[in-house]
Amino acid sequence: MSVSVGEIAGFIAAVAFAVLVWRLGGVINKAGAVLDEASAAVRKVSDETLPLITEMTNTVSATNGQIERLDAITANLATMSNNLNALTSLTVATVGRPMLKVASVGYGIKQAMSGKTSGGVTRQR
Repeated sequence: MSVSVGEIAGFIAAVAFAVLVWRLGGVINKAGAVLDEASAAVRKVSDETLPLITEMTNTVSATNGQIERLDAITANLATMSNNLNALTSLTVATVGRPMLKVASVGYGIKQAMSGKTSGGVTRQR
């Protein structure tokens, strides 16, 4: 039985191809394990993210409710400020001006009773 050089080269090529396929199988196996781990990580993140998003939605809704209450309080304070301003103006108009007139008349009477004028000279009638 004689073996030719071509047959030996073919055998070596077949063995090299078998080793290559075996090594590629190991790489593919490791890649599959990495993909399984990545899938598990994504699943875990998804499972933890959904409750977090729900809780965040509830928090934002509660915050919006508080902001609406704050808007109502601010509007009430603005109304109270306007009412107080109007009341102050009314008080000044009702009480302040007549009191000023009474004080002016009183000062004039006092000046007339003391007999002095604005120049410091007494009047003679």
